[in-house]
Amino acid sequence: MPFSLLPKAIARDVTQITPQYLHSQGIRLLMMDFDNTIVPYTTDVPTTEVRQWLEMMKASDIKLCVVSNSKRERVKVFCAKYGIDCITHAKKPFSKGIRECLARYDLGASVCALVGDQIYTDTLGANGCGVFSILVKAIDNHNFWLKARHVLELPFIFAAKKRKI
Repeated sequence: MPFSLLPKAIARDVTQITPQYLHSQGIRLLMMDFDNTIVPYTTDVPTTEVRQWLEMMKASDIKLCVVSNSKRERVKVFCAKYGIDCITHAKKPFSKGIRECLARYDLGASVCALVGDQIYTDTLGANGCGVFSILVKAIDNHNFWLKARHVLELPFIFAAKKRKI
């Protein structure tokens, strides 16, 4: 797949992504980054809106799987609590975790999307695997490095601004 740092779509947050939108893009599986996409790095408790969104998505025919670079047990605990499949140690932007998810669900990349808050891991990894990439605003850039990374992503966000959901 070609190297691209431009997301195919941009959403304010995960709750803006609906089953109807995913169907319109031909998507059957939504892979989700965990930290700063579903919950902040500092907690594993979702907001009421995110919890309701997860329930709505689970009630649809869109399959969900968390694909996270995290090695922390809290990702697995969260996913077990909310009944969501997960893959940890994904090594995004490399293809390991994304390919593992595609194989687990026996789906081609063209019917899958990955939503995440980072261009250099989530968007690049999705695009490199031929998966539809959706960028969301980070929930909380709580330290210097996250803020600095976001500044470096701004040119790509600006270039893709017309792709808002």
